[in-house]
Formats: sequence, structure tokens, C-alpha cells
Amino acid sequence: MTDTAGGWFERRWAAWLRGHYRGGRGDAFARYSSRAYAALGRTGLTPRRWVTLEVPGRRTGRTTRFPLAMADVDGRWYLVSMLGECAWVWNVRAADGHAVLHHGRRRAVRLVEVPVEERAAVIRRFVQVAPGGRPHVRVDRREPVAAFDAVAADHPVFRVEPAAAG
Repeated sequence: MTDTAGGWFERRWAAWLRGHYRGGRGDAFARYSSRAYAALGRTGLTPRRWVTLEVPGRRTGRTTRFPLAMADVDGRWYLVSMLGECAWVWNVRAADGHAVLHHGRRRAVRLVEVPVEERAAVIRRFVQVAPGGRPHVRVDRREPVAAFDAVAADHPVFRVEPAAAG
């Protein structure tokens, strides 16, 4: 079930990346990288699936930004938390799903949490298209969808919907 298909280097690289997020929070390197990816994503010059999530902080109310990769399944877009329960997930829940996605331009959205039993296909697609998320989801991207049921409860998934008008 663990992504062991890669060689020694690939496994070491994955362990190194996971090490930057011990305890579910990024260290200084991860925070620097996140800011750089967020700035790059706001230019609109990155792949369509790279976005910056803007959501009010649950304690301060100040806008917080998180660079994320979206997964597409059956014509719908989703955000997957590679770290599981973490700050952006808690902030989205506190904001009742109201957020802004940034990719060149700002777009108000509503993020709807996907039930655990419906997450497997989305998480599989996420690890297929988001190489940076692979070390954190402990299932090989080549496994069948059923293999992802084992980690579905560990990775919150949100469906991206247009914000309600008005």
C-alpha cells in the first residue's frame, strides 16, 4: 500500500519532504516554499490546477493564504489536504466553506466537504497530478481506487463550487 514503487532516491526524497511537515505544520523551509508557490500561482502562469486558497483565519479573521493543487474528477474540481487535519482545513470549516481561489485572478468559491466514503477516487487523482502531495498520502498512485479507501478518513477533501450570488 505504501508508495514503494520508486527507487532508493525517490523514497529518500519523499521522507525528506515529509520531514518538513512534522506535526502537521510546515517548518521554515516549507513556509518559504509555500510563499514562493503562492506568489507564482497568483501570476496565472502556472498550471490551472495550481491555486492559492484565501480564507479568513479562524482565530484572527485575517486572510490566510495556502498554495494548493486541485484534482479533477468527472469534470469537478477538488482540494485535498495532503497533511490531513491542518490549518487551512480548520479555517475553511470555520468560514463555512466560503473562500477565494487565486489563479491569475480571484474567484469566490464555496468549498463543500466530501464524505469519507466518496473521497477515494479524488485522493487517487490528487496523487496522480500533484507530485508534491505523494509523499504525504501513503498509497501508491498506481494502486486501484479501492486501495485509497484505507486513507480516505485521513485526508479531508473539498469540492469546489461557485460562490452563491448575492
